[in-house]
Amino acid sequence: MLLRFDPFRGFDDLADQLRDARQTRSMPLDAYRIGDVFHVDLDLPGMRPDSIEVTVEKNVLSVKAERQWKTEGVETVVCERPTGTFARELFLGDNLDAERIAASYENGVLRITIPVAEEAKVRRIEVSTSKAREEIATATAG
Repeated sequence: MLLRFDPFRGFDDLADQLRDARQTRSMPLDAYRIGDVFHVDLDLPGMRPDSIEVTVEKNVLSVKAERQWKTEGVETVVCERPTGTFARELFLGDNLDAERIAASYENGVLRITIPVAEEAKVRRIEVSTSKAREEIATATAG
């Protein structure tokens, strides 16, 4: 059994509950690029996969998830893990391919992959020489 005594903890808990009821929580993330794909990893520990919603509209990627703890018939001794709605929005650049975004959830981490659009990828431009221009001029003149 867990026992503790903190006469002010009750006030802290009440203030936290009031604050939590009014706000949507954010989720920590890491964003990085490997080659032509951006990766976004969001921490969502303890979330049910069916409570996670990923949407994209124009250039805004939205992630929303909900974690509820059922307290029916349970005597709560300590409740420090946050519950409620968690949300995050990311603004995507025009150089990303929003049509090919993919998401997976494993071990409490939501991984979103966003490929770079084909037209935005680096491409090599061949540099011509004066000899090449002469060959083109001769071929078109003749």
